[in-house]
Amino acid sequence: MTLADPTEGTSPARPVVRPARTSDVRGILTLLEPWVQRRILLGKEIVTLYESVQEFVVAEQDGELIGCGALHVMWEDLGEIRTLIVAEDWLHHGVGGAIVTQLEARAIDLGLSRLFCLTFEVDFFRRRGFTPIGEQVVDPDVYSQLLRSPDEGVAEFLDLAHVKPNTLGNTRMLKNL
Repeated sequence: MTLADPTEGTSPARPVVRPARTSDVRGILTLLEPWVQRRILLGKEIVTLYESVQEFVVAEQDGELIGCGALHVMWEDLGEIRTLIVAEDWLHHGVGGAIVTQLEARAIDLGLSRLFCLTFEVDFFRRRGFTPIGEQVVDPDVYSQLLRSPDEGVAEFLDLAHVKPNTLGNTRMLKNL
């Protein structure tokens, strides 16, 4: 008589999405590096990741970091989803969607009503309610204030000329929460 494996026929546990900790920063950098090498995402200095760790959530499976994403507040009602990464072995398994859902919940908790992203993955974000945007998505007063930001992501949102090489082929998208 053989005993049946109690896990046989069950699907593996879903990845856990949680706020990032400083101990996750090196893993985030490891996730980021292949995408930087392919020129899909911009590289980030490790100090920048430590400075912004509170913006990140990570997805992990059995203690392994398999994805991450960040929510960066840009204005009183506007945030950006950035550095959304899923490990290649986990693409198309719902990890990216789970990360975006968590970031949207954080955005709502912060009082944001709109989310921006700059992406090559238009269909992925479109399925989540984002739509491509044109030039003017903030009023002129807000635009003039955002121009003062040193953050490159804000410059990409504003579609400023000096970041054009970073944004070639990307689509600027927005979602109302």
